[in-house]
Amino acid sequence: MHKTPDATRLELVDALRGFAVMAILLVHNQEHFIYPVYPDPASQPNWLNVLDKRVYELTFGMFAGKSYSIFALLFGFTFHIQYTNQQKQGKDFGYRFLWRLLLLTGFATINSMFFPGGDVLLLYAAVGVSLFIVRKWSDKAILITAIVLLCQPIEWFHYMMGLMDPAYTLPDLGVNRFYMEVINNTKEGELGKFIIGNITTGQKASFLWAVGTGRFLQTAGLFMIGLLIGRKQLYVSTQENIRFWVKVLIASAVMFNPLYLLKIAVFDNGSSDLIKQTAGVVFDMWQKFAFTFVLVSSFVLLYQSEAFKRLTANLRFYGRMSLTNYITQSFIGALIYFPFGLNLAPKLGFAPSLLVGFAMFFLQVAFCKWWLKHHKQGPFESLWHKLTWINK
Repeated sequence: MHKTPDATRLELVDALRGFAVMAILLVHNQEHFIYPVYPDPASQPNWLNVLDKRVYELTFGMFAGKSYSIFALLFGFTFHIQYTNQQKQGKDFGYRFLWRLLLLTGFATINSMFFPGGDVLLLYAAVGVSLFIVRKWSDKAILITAIVLLCQPIEWFHYMMGLMDPAYTLPDLGVNRFYMEVINNTKEGELGKFIIGNITTGQKASFLWAVGTGRFLQTAGLFMIGLLIGRKQLYVSTQENIRFWVKVLIASAVMFNPLYLLKIAVFDNGSSDLIKQTAGVVFDMWQKFAFTFVLVSSFVLLYQSEAFKRLTANLRFYGRMSLTNYITQSFIGALIYFPFGLNLAPKLGFAPSLLVGFAMFFLQVAFCKWWLKHHKQGPFESLWHKLTWINK
């Protein structure tokens, strides 16, 4: 049966969302779900230490900071779909969306229970208000606002202050102190203290880390870019859109290399902590932004091939249950790596942890396929939908 452009577009979005959540899962396994305990290199053969190093570099180089960016783009796109559907019925989805964001803080709390260091869902719930603000703006106004946000003006402000006053220091948000507290709670292995610490100190650490590393404004900018992608119907398979994504791929690939070199020069090898944490952070965010669009445009273009569609069929199931998969991977990861579970963190380096990540992915895919045979949505997706429209 011939599929409509909307059906094909949503299949692409589901697959891309599945790719993003899979990438997040692989990175989280490398990080032992924010529990940085690893085997002593002296206890491992040299070949395994070399392999661990290469796996870490490849996984983080490909996905760290990019998978969340893809997720943010799709968050903005999903808002566009929901807003447009209600607009066709003469309704303003904006206020319902604010309620939906409040519900998202609840899911963020559930996820953070077993995820030390907080959770990105809380950031999305807070930054999502920006979509409510711009929902009726023109495309041009949204694009200009997104560009300003993605330029990271706060980091440049601190950088300029540092140039004018050598004694200038960045505000101490206490992030390192908060993270150390939740890591110590994890090491102690007392479940009650661990959970309470995660949903209080951990959430605070995660949110303030996002503010201090430029991710707060970047996320708002990505939400708006995702909204514009939806408005322009850029995920629909047309010759014009294919040419657009080819241009995006070329431009982002060309920009990535010099931005990456600037990131190394300023963020990795900057002459002072202030420079590293201001201009360095900006260049790091920009090179990740460029590579994000290398990944997105490549995925969209490859998805025009039937062979690639078949290859990524599992990602469509995975993406349809992205919230469920994102939350449950934290529970599973905690049971695998933490002291109150199997406590495998001290025994698994980066390479074995990557294999664990893939095993978790395929197990979750199998569950998604089984669940979606009997239900329209995943468990948490269904709950979020029902609560969103609870008083309709």
